Amino acid sequence: MRTSTHGEEVVTIVCLNLEKDGGEDTADGGLPQRWLDAHNKILKPLEPDVILRQEATYSDLDDNRRLKAAEKLLGMRGFLSPNNAGNNPTALLVRPETFPVCERMAYNATFWRTPPTIVSSRFVDVPESELLLMSWHAAFNSPRGREREADEITALVDRMERRGAFIGGGDCNEYPIEDGEIVPPIDRSKITDRRHLHHRTNLAPDGSRVNCTYLHRALLTSGLQDAARYAAHALGQPDAIAPTAGHAKPDQGGPRRIDMVFTDSRIARAVLKVYVLNTDGFSDHDGLVVVLSRRGLAEALRRDHPPLPPDHAVA
Repeated sequence: MRTSTHGEEVVTIVCLNLEKDGGEDTADGGLPQRWLDAHNKILKPLEPDVILRQEATYSDLDDNRRLKAAEKLLGMRGFLSPNNAGNNPTALLVRPETFPVCERMAYNATFWRTPPTIVSSRFVDVPESELLLMSWHAAFNSPRGREREADEITALVDRMERRGAFIGGGDCNEYPIEDGEIVPPIDRSKITDRRHLHHRTNLAPDGSRVNCTYLHRALLTSGLQDAARYAAHALGQPDAIAPTAGHAKPDQGGPRRIDMVFTDSRIARAVLKVYVLNTDGFSDHDGLVVVLSRRGLAEALRRDHPPLPPDHAVA
């Protein structure tokens, strides 16, 4: 937590899919330079309180050596998901001064190709209230799989509505609802990667292809707020919903917004700024930074204010 250009203390959430965990170890067993640079030059200067990481590919090897290196370098406490069919764990790092109580939550990972990392935490300013933190990487290859994964997220959201609060996000591997977005619709006639077309679209009754937006719609319908959309629409920050991936993949439809952070409808009131973090040279995904008011987060956890109404696209 620190005082920002907003003139008040803030809590910073960073979501980052670091491509293949920065690569394999060097020939002499050292950490790859891309991993080191991503942590030293991108993550550390942001002084994040929470990092939602995807593609922690090598972080579970050698007794979690890379996760421990990240903890030491960033001054944070790290958690890893179980490994599953995706063979590409998710991770979540938390700053202990901000969230002194954090425990990894056990759950049935059967329904996830790449299981999420789920942590039950307590914000230092409101220790009596639970805050669930979640880092996910939705299935790249299956619209049906992502639908099931999205429904599992909504189950957690339902649980936290009764007992606490929620912040989660990651690589959704599909698109937001088009209404309210600034990225132009995909011209599917220009997609030459046929496997990608199968992975990201559904077949309509008339034989046409329809973009996959189930995860986004499900979470918004369940009462969550897409932090970037809130920043764009309520705070006048249209760049918050800029593309996060696909910049070098014209055969897949070009730049798209598939990396997202969601909060419950009270914490969304605490959003001060959301922006896309340029990670060119480090990853094929840009990062997403969500800056919260510390005061606003405390008010949300104490439920001092009513929840925001649902996103206009699903209201």
